[in-house]
Amino acid sequence: MSVFWSVFKRDWLLAFRQNAEFLQPVLFCLLVVTMFPLGIGPSPQTLQKVGPGIIWVAALLSSLLALEKLFKQDFLDGSLEQLVLTPASLPMLAIAKVLVHWLVSSLPLLLLSPLLALFLNLTWDMYWALLLTLLIGTPLMSLIGAIAVALTAGLNKGGTLLGLLLLPVYIPLLIFATSAVESASLNIPFVGQLAIIGAMLLFAIALTPFAVAYAIKVSQN
Repeated sequence: MSVFWSVFKRDWLLAFRQNAEFLQPVLFCLLVVTMFPLGIGPSPQTLQKVGPGIIWVAALLSSLLALEKLFKQDFLDGSLEQLVLTPASLPMLAIAKVLVHWLVSSLPLLLLSPLLALFLNLTWDMYWALLLTLLIGTPLMSLIGAIAVALTAGLNKGGTLLGLLLLPVYIPLLIFATSAVESASLNIPFVGQLAIIGAMLLFAIALTPFAVAYAIKVSQN
């Protein structure tokens, strides 16, 4: 656990020292959400209908921006190889890095979600459903994305490949998340969609750390 907290503190401090990279995903998400109404029109009914999808697509794309650097810098400076050689549990170290990524890239989006919901004219029920889906779904994005990042860490242009690998995998999450918000807009229970997303998250928590650890070892060869 001491190595876990050391990796967590190191990545946390590095994230805040690189202010431009820290703000890039958040600013990108805000720009996407801001520009969509300019393109489709300011009608409150239209914005309310497409708003949840806009926010979720912006969250997916902003997560991809931050994911590419999850293991890349550690691979380039050799610290990733040192982590592999340490006697500490590599899956636990992977969890530490994924946790920092979620706190840096997704937690600000959760904090800004009331403003985004107000901007897109979402009702209270829709906002509540959106917040729950983001709270459950964004950790799932970070966990799944970490596997692809670990596999492509040694590639020179892994960012393009990363998007091709992850966007199709994120489609089920996007469908269930937007379906939950749509159900909330119609006053229909959306517990089923949340349960499916939660089940995917629990499954990812159980298996992803080991898959990331294996992918890191493969990328070192």
